[in-house]
Amino acid sequence: MNADFQKKDRDPQTYAVIGAAMEVHRQLGHGFLEAVYQEALAIELTAQKIPFQREVILPIRYRGQLLQCGYRADFICYGEIVIELKAINQLTGVDDAQVINELKATGFNRGLLLNFGSTSLEYKRLVFNLRESAQSADNSSEKMKNINLVGA
Repeated sequence: MNADFQKKDRDPQTYAVIGAAMEVHRQLGHGFLEAVYQEALAIELTAQKIPFQREVILPIRYRGQLLQCGYRADFICYGEIVIELKAINQLTGVDDAQVINELKATGFNRGLLLNFGSTSLEYKRLVFNLRESAQSADNSSEKMKNINLVGA
């Protein structure tokens, strides 16, 4: 049994979302603004019967108080996976940190970072164990249980 098949069996939900993103990238290519890919991905998720919420407001607290400023996840799929879209030349650690912070804000442990800006879809699957870390995202990379650069 090959490694990709075993990974797909372990987490079929994230691989379904990645497959939907691949289809969007295959159809549109690269070069559009993020909003175009977000709209197209919503259509593709619906077509593939993947449950999702779009532009989900995430509560951010400071010293126990809810901040008034808004922060939004591009998608929440299956009610438990944060999806962050980008349309940039190359992903950076700042993009990883954004997903980690979104995971902390939601309490979820799985996130996908999807970049439509390169010639091939670039994606990262991030799995974060929130019980082990109360640090900010810029110091928590050592607490990541599983960061897969699957499609760079």
